[in-house]
Amino acid sequence: MISRTAVRALVEHPRFQQVVIAVIVVNAITLGLQTSRSVVAEHGELLDTADQAALAFFVVELSMRFYAYGRDFFRDPWSLFDLVVVAIALVPATGPFAVLRTLRVLRVLRLFTAIPAMRRVVGGLLSSLPGMASIVVLLSLVLYVAGVLATTLFGGVRPDVFGSLDSSLFTLFQVMIGETGMEVARDLMAAEPLAWIFFVVYIVVSSFAVLNLFIGVIVSSVESEFTRDQFAAEEQRDAEEAVVVENILDEIRSLRAEVAALRGIDLPQQVTLPTAPRARE
Repeated sequence: MISRTAVRALVEHPRFQQVVIAVIVVNAITLGLQTSRSVVAEHGELLDTADQAALAFFVVELSMRFYAYGRDFFRDPWSLFDLVVVAIALVPATGPFAVLRTLRVLRVLRLFTAIPAMRRVVGGLLSSLPGMASIVVLLSLVLYVAGVLATTLFGGVRPDVFGSLDSSLFTLFQVMIGETGMEVARDLMAAEPLAWIFFVVYIVVSSFAVLNLFIGVIVSSVESEFTRDQFAAEEQRDAEEAVVVENILDEIRSLRAEVAALRGIDLPQQVTLPTAPRARE
């Protein structure tokens, strides 16, 4: 029976990871081609076979990882993510579960777990969620205050976009993300020449200040994730070097013990060999 150590070495080998990434990419292309009716009409059976082969590969790969890591498999959130994605594809796509067939495309997301750089980016995004929550609250307050002001100031001039609070909030949200902002401002300036002051202040506060805070929090979290992984890699490398040094010291200690033991052995006296007689001159 193959040992867990051998299977773990196999699933962690870079070549094996490259094969997994290649299968994920090919499966993503296959799923994309299955959305074309003309391609399915000509090569539908081949695409189904490729999809089933990819699914079988993922099941075998997950089984190997489960055997290699044992209970530690369920302690890794990325492994659980892979398990859920593959398990969805195993659900029979008939009857009430027919909608789950469309979720097969989630297997493409396994690239997040297969590529370490993408895994660190996703980890950084997830770790930034607590910081982003406070920014969402701040942005909501800014949008609400601006919506009340816009409804009060411009509701009579442009009732179609600022006639009520909900329409003002939606219009200001479009302005914040850069959609139809200039058109609305120009239309209002025809009737209210000072309307540009409101829009300039609002865009500076909402777009240039608050929205950029999102980018700052995300960049900081991703950088922290990369730093954490780098620190963990350095700790692992230091631990491996410490093991090597300890093994060398153990060998030196054993050699010193052998030398000390040899010194305690009584060696036989040196035997003097007879010299050959000199030839007569």
